[in-house]
Amino acid sequence: MKPKPERRPAAAASHNERSEHWRLDAGDDAVATLLVPPHASRERRFEISCSMSVQRVDDAELAWHQLRVLADGQQQWQRRVDTHAGIDGLDYRFERRVPPGQGLRIGVEVASSGARRRSLLIEVDEVRD
Repeated sequence: MKPKPERRPAAAASHNERSEHWRLDAGDDAVATLLVPPHASRERRFEISCSMSVQRVDDAELAWHQLRVLADGQQQWQRRVDTHAGIDGLDYRFERRVPPGQGLRIGVEVASSGARRRSLLIEVDEVRD
């Protein structure tokens, strides 16, 4: 079953509007996409956090894991590292401004060898100035 993103209002920014918080827990999936719908009348600024974890397979001589992050189809970051014994992972945080009438699509891809995927999480928080 495909994970559904959660949308929860964050702490109040004013009496009338709340900041947005979006979260997608994709479990051990290799790919996840979180879609934030557009706001019709204002620019928004978001802080985005993408994280993954893997567990090294006991008998693997060589093991690595990789995280690739895309925003609106453009690669923001990619890293491939050796996997240490036990549980290991990668995370990446960045900021993105979104003009009125435009949504935001965050895509994350995980790859590994000699390690088993454990978790994949995307969180997007609106920052109110």
